[in-house]
Amino acid sequence: MDDIKDIIAKNIADLRRRKGMTQTDLAQALQYSDKAVSKWERGESLPDVRVLKTLADTFGVTLDYLVTAEHDDPLAERRRQTTRRSNNRRFITGMSLVLVWLVAALVYVVLELSLTTDAPLWITFLCAIPATMIVWLVLNASWFNTRWNYLIISLLLWTTLGTICVCFYVFGNQQTWILLWLGVPAQVIIVLWSCLKFNRHPKVKKAKKK
Repeated sequence: MDDIKDIIAKNIADLRRRKGMTQTDLAQALQYSDKAVSKWERGESLPDVRVLKTLADTFGVTLDYLVTAEHDDPLAERRRQTTRRSNNRRFITGMSLVLVWLVAALVYVVLELSLTTDAPLWITFLCAIPATMIVWLVLNASWFNTRWNYLIISLLLWTTLGTICVCFYVFGNQQTWILLWLGVPAQVIIVLWSCLKFNRHPKVKKAKKK
């Protein structure tokens, strides 16, 4: 019994300090006196099961954590999970971008084997560039820093216009470079758009009680 008291005492004290709480703060949260909390942390008394459950909920741990002497730091485990999730998302993004080029290569091979004309089939790979930007934009908007979206949109704009210009030029239109002028006002709009400030989490003011 003394061992379990010492274990719980150490865990309560450690978790309280990590949370930046004083014994008085914890006592107020539990609606107990600070003397009771002090006795728990010195191992002189043992909280009942109901109080242990409340302590576990307050610190964001399980009951097993409070009565276990050796365990992993929950914050460290949370950081490991966050890092693992971020790395997985980067790998998925990389694989998705490579998949676009795999599809482009597949289309190129199929056309090369099935067509007998001298058409410039390398345009397939050129079209893969804006397609790559689209996939990157979607994944970045879902998982990463959305501030990068403006750069990706800019790349999508110019690679799309460049692809159209090259395609028209290859098929005999020598004035396709004029299309690039469309990118100038579009780029200005993107830059101005990036300067807008959005309140993502507006605070709702509570109505004052009369």
